[in-house]
Amino acid sequence: LVGGSVAIFGALRRLALALPQPAAVRSRPGRVWRWRNLLVSFAHSVLAGLWALFSLWHSPELLSDIQDGYSVSGHLLVCFSSGYFIHDTLDIIFNHQSRSSWEYLVHHAMAISAFISLIITGRFLVAAVLLLLVEVSNIFLTVRMLLKMSNVPSPALYEANKYINLVMYFAFRLAPQAYLTWYFLCYVEVQGQGAFLTANLLLLDAMILMYFSRLLRSDFFPSLRKGSAGRDVDGEKFLID
Repeated sequence: LVGGSVAIFGALRRLALALPQPAAVRSRPGRVWRWRNLLVSFAHSVLAGLWALFSLWHSPELLSDIQDGYSVSGHLLVCFSSGYFIHDTLDIIFNHQSRSSWEYLVHHAMAISAFISLIITGRFLVAAVLLLLVEVSNIFLTVRMLLKMSNVPSPALYEANKYINLVMYFAFRLAPQAYLTWYFLCYVEVQGQGAFLTANLLLLDAMILMYFSRLLRSDFFPSLRKGSAGRDVDGEKFLID
């Protein structure tokens, strides 16, 4: 299932190559890979985000057993997203973007190792589904990055997405992350798989807060940004500007 997911995203990558690109992207060769990569990321966010919402809506009883709850839908979702993270890691490495996207590689290594452990043991799948609610937020975060890259002529569209993105960041990224961190620290044994997942979760907390501070500085407090003037972000995949 994971291998099939990798193949699906490989096909989506080829499809993205055939799609038309904005003039602002075509005129800067360094942006072509980034644009294509973000389109594939957007597809994963839409599919995985809606899938996670459906899984929890269809089986709300899962929330009462985060450690041992199980659903076929949730299991397939974790396999699907594992395939995406593997594909994106390979895409970054094979296209020589490791230096500019090293944070993504760290994140993906954490996600892949954690998700594979869940698939093998069948435990904490509900926690993974809750974490994948973040993909709902990523829909609007990726739209934000695509709009900036394409130099969209309508600032109203960017402004509207900016505020929606902030709300979604709280609802689908910070809130589930805070709840799971509290749950793991209070109820999960700090040994074996539980200790491994707790460590991953705490590191992810630090990364999410760092990205949130970048987002606030960039979109809401631009006067607080340091050293960003004139920066060429063609090779940057992550949320820098």
